[in-house]
Amino acid sequence: MFALAWLLLPDLPEYRTGLIIVGLARCIAMVLIWNDLSCGDREAGAVLVAINSVFQIVAFAALGWFYLQVLPGWLGLETTSAEFSFWAIVVSVLVFLGIPLVAGFLTRTLGERRKGRDWYEGTFLPRIGPVALYGLLFTIVMLFALQGDAITSNPWDVARIALPLLAYFFLMFGGSFLLGMRLRLGYAKTATLAFTAAGNNFELAIAVAIGTFGVTSGQALAGVVGPLIEVPVLVALVYVSLWAARRWFPGDPTVPAPVRSSR
Repeated sequence: MFALAWLLLPDLPEYRTGLIIVGLARCIAMVLIWNDLSCGDREAGAVLVAINSVFQIVAFAALGWFYLQVLPGWLGLETTSAEFSFWAIVVSVLVFLGIPLVAGFLTRTLGERRKGRDWYEGTFLPRIGPVALYGLLFTIVMLFALQGDAITSNPWDVARIALPLLAYFFLMFGGSFLLGMRLRLGYAKTATLAFTAAGNNFELAIAVAIGTFGVTSGQALAGVVGPLIEVPVLVALVYVSLWAARRWFPGDPTVPAPVRSSR
């Protein structure tokens, strides 16, 4: 994402910074949906989500500082403006990723200990699950209310933000899918790897952009445009993945039955 942002947005530093922040935010939520739709490996997906969650809490701020301040300086490029704050990124990550992760761990640990796994998964999760969706929808509505004028009045800028995102999704998905095939992971794990690599945690990227640069900043706008591009593209890649299962994984037991039966 760093390379694509600099290659395609050399004259738009705010959008470029926003895209780099998006690239640093690894997917930890929607990837489970794409994984299920493509009939990927659920256990492998859960493990990768857990690893990505912990890794972002530990390393996101340091990577942000490196890609926004250090690496551009080494390459003789323009570094991020003085608005950049390492500690603002640390706080944003801890608040918007650390708290939900700790809350999820505690509710599972305490809930299963007191009432058992059946109650936790059959009663508690269905009740608490919609809260996350309501929160996400509220966030999206508020962000579009604040950024709607910028999106509608600058369609060319939105198109320029979309171009590196499109390239990123296709490159990450295609490269990871081919790597999984090369490593003979089987279809299910290959699909999981590809969607984990291609997806991004736009909620975290938007939170970091807002916490560091402000809610009406170009960095936040780049994060808002992201889901508009990601959702339709990754839905399309689900179909690509299922097509590849039929064509490139003959006899693989992890290929979903409906795909095998359509041969």
